[in-house]
Amino acid sequence: MKSLKMMFGIGVLALGVASAASAYKVTLYQPLMIGTTELKAGEYKVEMQGDKAMFTMGKSTVEVPATMGTNEKKFSSNAVTTDGKQIVEIDFGGTTAKMIFGSPVQAAK
Repeated sequence: MKSLKMMFGIGVLALGVASAASAYKVTLYQPLMIGTTELKAGEYKVEMQGDKAMFTMGKSTVEVPATMGTNEKKFSSNAVTTDGKQIVEIDFGGTTAKMIFGSPVQAAK
């Protein structure tokens, strides 16, 4: 009985740690726009804090509005979807998680 309780406790702890791990690594191979800010090429830590995505590289952090979504199947690798140079979605490899950003404002015709 004691070992069953211990296994349950370890399982709950593991699930808590896994669900708290909402930071991802994303590499940009060229400068891209996120909102009105240009992100330089490089590796970023990306995480959600409330309704904002935080992009951190070194001591520099960029904060932009975003929402989290899920896919039916796990993504095989990280993928950044753009509209021109504007980031509109990031899919996180090995998970079903994706981060969605507002579309760039379309110019009036």
